[in-house]
Amino acid sequence: MFEYSPVDLQAIWLTVKLATVVTLLLIVIRTPIAWWLAHTRSSWKNVVHALVALPFVLPPSVLGFYLLIAMGKNGPIGSLTDAVGIGTLAFSFPGLVIASILYSLPFVVQPIHNAIDSLGNRPIEAAATLRPGPWATFFQVLLPLANPGFFTV
Repeated sequence: MFEYSPVDLQAIWLTVKLATVVTLLLIVIRTPIAWWLAHTRSSWKNVVHALVALPFVLPPSVLGFYLLIAMGKNGPIGSLTDAVGIGTLAFSFPGLVIASILYSLPFVVQPIHNAIDSLGNRPIEAAATLRPGPWATFFQVLLPLANPGFFTV
């Protein structure tokens, strides 16, 4: 039988904890980002879309290196968090969570964005004739129609 040392169990626990936190956070933030990308006319749309798709372009080691530099003591994010009193995020659990979210974001946002974008404005216009609120339109009309994007994730 296998014998696990305390270091092995600590690594397994860290992996389970990281996967749970990242999954829960991605469930919360993926749909609003995809909705915003599908419906905004902001000039920031291309910038946000490029940032979401960045892990498709950069290898994980390069993305990790950039995040280490940004979250390190002399980096822009690290110096900001250090000035606020949080400390640097490099080599910390919150830094791991942020890096994991950034790496996983395109895999959860792109399918939902494509599903919402393919619907067009017709369902929203049809729902507007019944005068529901924006939340009712979102939860009762658009989410059921965009289900294929949620289940490809």
